[in-house]
Formats: sequence, structure tokens, C-alpha cells
Amino acid sequence: MSETIDILGLILAGGLARRFGGDEVQAVDKARLDLAGRPLLAHVRGRLAPQVSALALSANGDPDRYRDAGLPVLADSVAGHPGPLAGVLAGLEYAGTQGGHTHVLSVPADCPFLPLDLAARLAGAVAPDGVACATSGGRRHPVVALWPVGLAGRLRQALVGEDLRKVGAFLARQPLALVDFPVQPIDPFFNVNTPADLDAAAAFLSKGLAPPMQG
Repeated sequence: MSETIDILGLILAGGLARRFGGDEVQAVDKARLDLAGRPLLAHVRGRLAPQVSALALSANGDPDRYRDAGLPVLADSVAGHPGPLAGVLAGLEYAGTQGGHTHVLSVPADCPFLPLDLAARLAGAVAPDGVACATSGGRRHPVVALWPVGLAGRLRQALVGEDLRKVGAFLARQPLALVDFPVQPIDPFFNVNTPADLDAAAAFLSKGLAPPMQG
């Protein structure tokens, strides 16, 4: 990883989890779902923390429900549940107030098998003022990306001024590096969208298919 890059890890947990019964009135905290005796958030955090200099959590609603995590909880600053871009914006703006962070690495709270070299490989590919995005199995993962902190102003203008909500559409406007990760023995960006996915993730762990976490 370049010595000039200092990364804030941002775990995106601001979704409504509709396929787990969540909606605008009552969101479901997927990050709190139990996977092999630990919350999903703990799995994601365990893989991401050794790769970055600090962590923050993007989540809306009462932040006290994450008090035990001991992480800064960043609510969207753009109203109307505009999606993950609003979480990324909150992370970029927060990182800009902390001093020292040059980039934000965003990951979803429902990806328990993140690569242990994610930050290093993205940092090694990113262009100055550009974004690096992970791919696997022929698919892009737009919310698994390394963003320069200086992009905050352009992102706010796109969200607020243009009502742009698609992550891919915003990425298409930026210098973009794509970094591919192998999908064997499992796709490291497997995400838990449904109860069946949660069962599948538990099965992967029980079979020892996921690389062990550092530490």
C-alpha cells in the first residue's frame, strides 16, 4: 500500500433490508443478524480493521443501538434514504474533518467474507483523484470501493443537485480502476440479502471455505 494513502474504513449499514422485512418505517439491522454466533458486523469488522487506520459505521436511526461497537456512527446528511451514495458521502465528509485520511474504503455490512488484501490491492491500483472498485466473477461491486476524500464536493452536488442515486452512474464519471478478485473457494463479496443467504454463509463457515480473519 502506498505510504501516502491513509484509509478510513466505512461499513455501510444504512439500508432498509427489505428482503428481511424492513421498510421506511422500520428498518432491519442486517449488521446485527447472527452468523455463526457473531453479528454480521463483527465478521466484516474483523476482516476490514487490520487493513485501515480507522473505522466508521454508516447507519441511520438511533445510533445508540450500535453503542457496543464503539465506532463513530454516521447518519446520512441527505434526506429521503437515497441509498449507499449518501453513506459514502457521510464517510467522505467525516474523514475530511478528522485530518490525515486521504481515502475512504467503503464496504457493505452484509459481506462477511471480504478479502484480507482488499485495501492494499485497491490502493495499489487507484489513480490520483480517482476511484478503485472491486470486481469478481465478471461483476462489479460498486459499493466496495476506495474513494478519495476530495471527491466529497462532487458527490454532494450529484446527490443534492442532480438527485443522482446510482453508485455505478457516479463512478462512470470518475477515473476508475477495476481490481478483480478470485471467486474460489467462495466469492469474497458474497452478500447476505435474504434469510437463505444467511444460511448459505453459515454453511460456508462450517465447511471452512472462508479464509480466516487476521488476528
